[in-house]
Amino acid sequence: MYTVACMKWGKKYGPEYVNRLFNMVERNTTLPFKFVCYTDDFAGIDSRIQAFPLPEMDLPPDRERGWRKLSLFRKDVGLEGRVLFLDLDTVIVGNIDDYFTMDGDFIFIKHWKPSKKHGIGETGVYRFEAGALDFLYFDFMNNMERVKADYRHEQAYVGDVLSKRGIAKFWPSEWMPSFKYNCMRPFPLNWFMQPVKPPKAKMIVFHGVPTPEQAMGEEKIRGVKALIRHVITPDWLKEDWK
Repeated sequence: MYTVACMKWGKKYGPEYVNRLFNMVERNTTLPFKFVCYTDDFAGIDSRIQAFPLPEMDLPPDRERGWRKLSLFRKDVGLEGRVLFLDLDTVIVGNIDDYFTMDGDFIFIKHWKPSKKHGIGETGVYRFEAGALDFLYFDFMNNMERVKADYRHEQAYVGDVLSKRGIAKFWPSEWMPSFKYNCMRPFPLNWFMQPVKPPKAKMIVFHGVPTPEQAMGEEKIRGVKALIRHVITPDWLKEDWK
């Protein structure tokens, strides 16, 4: 039995995101799995999903930048074995069995534009062994000011620390195309042609603009990005993101 985990807090995402993510996992794996969600609001979450309260984490009231995700590395949050973490805006478009069985202690998305500011990888989709990386949580909590001064957000911190220890590994890039970099047509073709789904894609990664809602036409894109990130909703997205 493998575990798929996600987190939902605040008002950005409703329960439909959690339920949709569960549906996509169920359609796209042949392996036995349980699906867990850590949340501050249980309302509307599908009964097939195991919902747990967010692990307690004493964070200051500043911009969060994903630091709360570090709490799932603790040994006392109820996770066991091999865990695949998915951000709620992940779109699954193919079989994901390989995400559970691929060798590696920690596997995540290779950043399309690695830099000191953004880090070498993205933690929208990552896999780890439950409890094995709890030092990431405790180092952050014990040295929060230093870590925040050195790293812009959680994924830059995680990627740098684990790569220096030699235990960070990337998913094959063809599995994880970026929607805006690998699927969308360049301006001005984006106004006339639908984004493509790369043939070897297993998950589509949304980051920045457009979001899945914007790609579906459910939310407007503001400012100059409304021009260069305009999306004609692709037929494949309508079929896969549900």
